[in-house]
Amino acid sequence: MPDKLNVAMRLVEMAERFPQSNAIIQSTSNGYKKITYLELETDSNYIAAAMQKDGIGIGKRIALFVRYGIDFISLVFALLKTGATIVLIDPGMGVRRTLDCLVEIEPDGMIAIPPVHFVRLLMRRKFPKSKHNITVGSSWFWGGLTLDKIRREKICTNFNPVETTPDNAAAIIFTSGSTGLPKGVEFTHQIFDTQIKEIASCYGIAAGDIDLACFPLFGLFDLAMGVTAVIPDIDPTKPAKADPAKIIRIANDCQIIQSFASPAIWNRVANHCEEIEADKKRNIVTKNTASNIPTLKRAISAGAPVAANILQKLKPHIHPQGNIFTPYGATESLPVASISATEILSETVNKTNSGGGVCVGKRFPSISWAIITITDKPIPNLESAIQLQIGQIGELIVTGLQVTKKYINRPEANSLAKIIDNIGQIWHRMGDVGYIDSQDRFWFCGRKTHRVETPDGTLFSIPCESIFNQHPAVFRSALANSPNGKPRIFIEPHKKNFPNSKKEKNNLINELLELAQKNQITKQIKEIRIMRNFPVDVRHNVKINRELLSILK
Repeated sequence: MPDKLNVAMRLVEMAERFPQSNAIIQSTSNGYKKITYLELETDSNYIAAAMQKDGIGIGKRIALFVRYGIDFISLVFALLKTGATIVLIDPGMGVRRTLDCLVEIEPDGMIAIPPVHFVRLLMRRKFPKSKHNITVGSSWFWGGLTLDKIRREKICTNFNPVETTPDNAAAIIFTSGSTGLPKGVEFTHQIFDTQIKEIASCYGIAAGDIDLACFPLFGLFDLAMGVTAVIPDIDPTKPAKADPAKIIRIANDCQIIQSFASPAIWNRVANHCEEIEADKKRNIVTKNTASNIPTLKRAISAGAPVAANILQKLKPHIHPQGNIFTPYGATESLPVASISATEILSETVNKTNSGGGVCVGKRFPSISWAIITITDKPIPNLESAIQLQIGQIGELIVTGLQVTKKYINRPEANSLAKIIDNIGQIWHRMGDVGYIDSQDRFWFCGRKTHRVETPDGTLFSIPCESIFNQHPAVFRSALANSPNGKPRIFIEPHKKNFPNSKKEKNNLINELLELAQKNQITKQIKEIRIMRNFPVDVRHNVKINRELLSILK
């Protein structure tokens, strides 16, 4: 391991190698805004110099609330160059939770759009340390540094990134809170550097590639790999509402080779492509709407397992030799494993459909993993964990250079999620249950907290739901406990199949009960509830909030 490591040096290197190449292409209401690698490097230097002059540096926690785009990316690299720790909180989790996270983290400053600073001033007593503040936009009545002012003054064009160690904190990123309270996860420069290396190596990503980056973190990775980040005109906090026609249009305009997006986006894109193809067969022509992305060779999707039918629908609409990849991991440890659509559709899907779990593939070379006996209690050391054999369902634990070591200000969460081994390595308890097969692939069977204990044994969410998902009217399903302690399944039908009368609803429920009785995995489930829409997570809009379902009467 090197003595010094600042991940921002990757941008410096790319600007030297590809100064005139497009670093970012951002879709705007007036077309496309572009910035080269040299321009991005220079801009982030101006900003870093001004930040350093203002006292921002190693040990300072700076919360960033700026819309995803060129400004966001330039500010992130500027902060990394100063050695400061970037605090990222998903605004989609709501004002109250966001404020709770900020109070807990005690930021030394905020770089934000005007409405955020207005709230900061209203609640200034909650943020006594917030002295280093920059406004992105007009500073209204509070004055101080603005991003526009920094760019006008241009303090320094040749800023040398501060020397940081591999273990210096680069960022604190909060979990979405989809399975509990949001927690601040500490990312070091080593973790980010490892993530970049592993992702580039696994997927064959090379400098000069063009990526449609629908998720901010992947847009940042692009710039560290010499890839052009194309930023679509979508709200990244609401991927399930993204306009698929816009996604396809910008993908084709920019001739993308790769795209990273939530399963919610790929679902919309796949369905849109199918609809356009169906219209063509009926001689219905829709203007300015394509049904293919012929240059797309790598579609990458993460955040939740991607249904095989979505992969099957999407694959014909990308490059003939293209593939879809689904990396597996979590905020605390990413990437862990990966699998391709080709492997899923040709090999693992039948086992999934019969209740065998979802195969998320083989581990990345930098990851070690094991399956241990399921427990909700802390495990102080690895010797205390009971490791299971191939094929046995248990809790997955992982270790590697990309695995985070701690949550900030959460000793209880650390004791529940982290295990130390006899050589001092930290293992992270993924909170996922499943098993490893003879090919060293992990089969995901659901979240540990989503298991349902019954007198006849433990039910796991993914195997049970896979049985119900075979019904043609079902879009997705969710296993949950009920207030009386008995297992039940919630069903979200496809929009076109939603029952419009009590009779249709009863018929659907009876068909699903009959389906359940035919499989040993679901035989004991007797209660079925129909819902129009499931509550989902704020980050990817695909993780079902089973905790909320379990308390419904």
